Amino acid sequence: MIRSVICGSGSALPGKAVTNAELAERVDTSDEWIVERTGIRQRYIASDGETTGTLAIEAARKALSAAGMEASSIDLIVLATATPDQTFPATATKVQHELGCNGAIAFDVAAVCSGFLYAMATADSMLRTGMAKRALVIGAETFSRILDWEDRTTCVLFGDGAGAIVLEAREVEDGGPGIIATKLHADGAHGELLYVDGGPSTTGTVGKLRMKGREVFRHAVVNLSAVLSETLADTGLTPDDIDWVVPHQANARILDATARKLGLPPQKVIVTVDQHANTSAASVPLAFDVAVKDGRIKSGDLVMFEAMGGGFTWGASLVRM
Repeated sequence: MIRSVICGSGSALPGKAVTNAELAERVDTSDEWIVERTGIRQRYIASDGETTGTLAIEAARKALSAAGMEASSIDLIVLATATPDQTFPATATKVQHELGCNGAIAFDVAAVCSGFLYAMATADSMLRTGMAKRALVIGAETFSRILDWEDRTTCVLFGDGAGAIVLEAREVEDGGPGIIATKLHADGAHGELLYVDGGPSTTGTVGKLRMKGREVFRHAVVNLSAVLSETLADTGLTPDDIDWVVPHQANARILDATARKLGLPPQKVIVTVDQHANTSAASVPLAFDVAVKDGRIKSGDLVMFEAMGGGFTWGASLVRM
């Protein structure tokens, strides 16, 4: 069978890390308040000259290096972001040009925090049908640029960063590596719970992020546990078969609640929200790269990716390394 196999990963963070204590100097909050409610201890904030595009390029280069592949061999780039460098062209085309992937298909995907899963599923479909052979799938965000720094309930939750993987279409035996199953969902009825109050066709402005945190939390736990169970049912596997869960890093409480609902031991869940905060579409590939680099995720491991974001959009993907 043809499967999309992860060959390498990479990540990039802005140069400036901002602790909760530093944030408390400009926002009416405290380290204790943030840690207790979210588990976040610091986040990275992009400086002048650091953009979604520059972070995506750095993460992509590291992923290519880890895969031992040349950029010229990539024929597909799918970049997930809610904070593109410009309305158009797609930030993916900037990545294509800077890396030298001349002629490669390149486009952005907008599904907010679920964006990386949507991008990975899109690339997987194109690889398995033969439209491309090798793909860069990137999640990159500069959410600090759309935060309302007067809203202390939301501005403390987010950070900037990028993560990337290289996928290659390979013929593998049953039980071999690659993306095994993916389930994606959306429900636009709840768009008012997490959104940006602006846009080119409505206000002509970028706008700021708005969120009703308690309602989002409730939907997240229900939707994520359901889609994880759905993905496992599609493969005949159980939570006990999973080696690692790489979740969207939104809030430590959501991670804990979802794991408990599925009966997953917390030591199987990759957690980086304390160091990166919520980096939207970048959070899943960032967390994945951290766990690959520190040796936790190894060849042969069964890894479940999952995320939920504004829209609502949500999904899960099961991958054999």
